Amino acid sequence: MTTDAAVPDLGRFIAIDWSGAAGKRYAGVAVAECSAEGPPRIVAPADRLWSRSAVFDWLLDGLERGPALVGIDCAFSLPFDVARRYFPNPEAATAFDLWDRVEAVAGAEPDFAGGSFAAHPDYGADFWRTGTQPDWYRDPHRLTERVCRADGYGSPQSPYKLIGAKQVGKGGLAGIRMLRALKRAAPDRVAVWPFDPPGPGRTVFCEIYPRLFLIRAGFGLRKIRDGAAVDAALAVLGAPPAGLSGAVTDHDADALVSAAGLRWLAGREEVWTPPAMDARARRQEGWIFGVGDRNTGIPAPGA
Repeated sequence: MTTDAAVPDLGRFIAIDWSGAAGKRYAGVAVAECSAEGPPRIVAPADRLWSRSAVFDWLLDGLERGPALVGIDCAFSLPFDVARRYFPNPEAATAFDLWDRVEAVAGAEPDFAGGSFAAHPDYGADFWRTGTQPDWYRDPHRLTERVCRADGYGSPQSPYKLIGAKQVGKGGLAGIRMLRALKRAAPDRVAVWPFDPPGPGRTVFCEIYPRLFLIRAGFGLRKIRDGAAVDAALAVLGAPPAGLSGAVTDHDADALVSAAGLRWLAGREEVWTPPAMDARARRQEGWIFGVGDRNTGIPAPGA
């Protein structure tokens, strides 16, 4: 895609609308892919709906097709103002150490589910799991979530919140387990940004927040639910129309727009090294792709 040493050379762009729900297959999972040119397309599962294990298998097989940028709609870590207490030497701990903790607790759960971590006596007391908001709960957020809100790209929920329609905590724990498995299965071909350097020939996995791309495309807080609206968003993000007609699920729409959005942003050095990203984010908390670049020359939607 580019020869700039600071920007990975990637020819495919994949966005995954993710789910941490219980079950075997999930209406909330959608996968879209686009190449260096052309419109994004929905990737259909082998069965009627995706399972998380099927997404894992598809991603692992896809490593043979060359380097890609893969955005997954889930938190890749937890706020370390809280999670630091899980480690005897908090300053030395990394996101991957947290991943090992999650796997040690939840490893027996099927389909990369991670809910048992949030129920474990050593960790569960930090999660808001049921009922109204407890008095002790302070809704902790990572820096990237706070910067996302300040940038005007939406209001990501805390990974420690496990209730409500917008909760993301269970999806994050499931995503952590799948990413850990991918790194172990193909350590030389998988990089998880910003924790790993991208490196030549590696597929790069990044955290995405689809609302960011919808806002950049001019849709604000509205959901996209039809093909015409999808094409309107794609046009702002420099992509040809997907050509879908009639109703489109919001999961498919999020995946399509996010795939195009990843391609739209990926060639820009400041997106890979956002000024707002600090050392804790690079080592422990992670970062939402496209956040923190508000005043670094990236054009506004439609510019």
